[in-house]
Amino acid sequence: MITATNLATPGHLHLGPLLVAAPALAAVTLGPRLTALTGVLAQGGQVVIGVVLNDLSSVERMAQMASVVLVSVFAVILSGVRERQVRELRWVRHVSEIAQGLVLRPLPPRIGPLRVAAVYLAAETEMQIGGDLYAAARTACGTRLIVGDVRGNGLTAVGDAALLLGAFRAAAHRQADLAELTAYLDASVCWNLAEPGEDDLARECFITAILIDIPDHTPTVQMVYCGHPPPLLLRRGRISTLCARQPGPPLGLQLGMPCHHADTFDFKAGDLLLLYTDGVIEARNAQGDFYPLTERAVAWTGERPDVLLEHLRTDLLAHAGGRLRDDAAVIAIERQYLHSHTSHQR
Repeated sequence: MITATNLATPGHLHLGPLLVAAPALAAVTLGPRLTALTGVLAQGGQVVIGVVLNDLSSVERMAQMASVVLVSVFAVILSGVRERQVRELRWVRHVSEIAQGLVLRPLPPRIGPLRVAAVYLAAETEMQIGGDLYAAARTACGTRLIVGDVRGNGLTAVGDAALLLGAFRAAAHRQADLAELTAYLDASVCWNLAEPGEDDLARECFITAILIDIPDHTPTVQMVYCGHPPPLLLRRGRISTLCARQPGPPLGLQLGMPCHHADTFDFKAGDLLLLYTDGVIEARNAQGDFYPLTERAVAWTGERPDVLLEHLRTDLLAHAGGRLRDDAAVIAIERQYLHSHTSHQR
């Protein structure tokens, strides 16, 4: 287009120098081959203009043609580097998706008499996983869940989350008492942090968590709080916070033998339990205001868990300007009515 404009303009404006920009601009979006082709076409435009204007052998024209060659070479190199970085980023995202599937196994939509949904938002945009965690396990008489938050984020937090989730999946079926299970998990985290060469790390690492036991045939729920935000209970258009009567410390603080106490709350058919990590309630908007989870969740009472979490996810990202500063996880659990879940128990 530059060549045609140069030749069609009365008096032939000297637009030849603009051809140098063509390969440079091509490198921004095109691959090395198409960038090189753009450089060849730009050089061809210089030759056509030189022939028409009869100055092909002039010093100015030769300098412009040399500039096109040099810029084209650098543009091809930059295009190759950009494409390699894009491939690496895609590979990192692919690996993070695999890691997420291994560490944070997707929760089934139905677990016994429960309807379940979960959403995870990682602070690291290149990764799909961070330091927040959740898992569920079936026992002989109910369902056990854990929701937690490892201090920090990134790969170190992923390793600590994987350790705790592995310990939970191994012990959730064997430990009869929820407090005993919590003590076992606390010891597992402490043992890992006490490994040789990790003394400094052990002083700084801990995991807030909440462990939940939901029996199949009793309209209650038991919880052990380990420094984690209290869940919300949505019931018939109303919302309440299930605060611990005797909260315990986070896991991994190496406090010897802390006493873990299980609190019991009503959890009837039609009730919905909303569990979350502090990345949700600590998300800020442009004015620095925290996300008002309790106030927003009231508007979604009566919705199915998956629908509620979709509303919450959209609203949370809008509040935070599209990006969170900390990992965030939310789990919604609804106890179904007996006639609606009988065929789904397993």
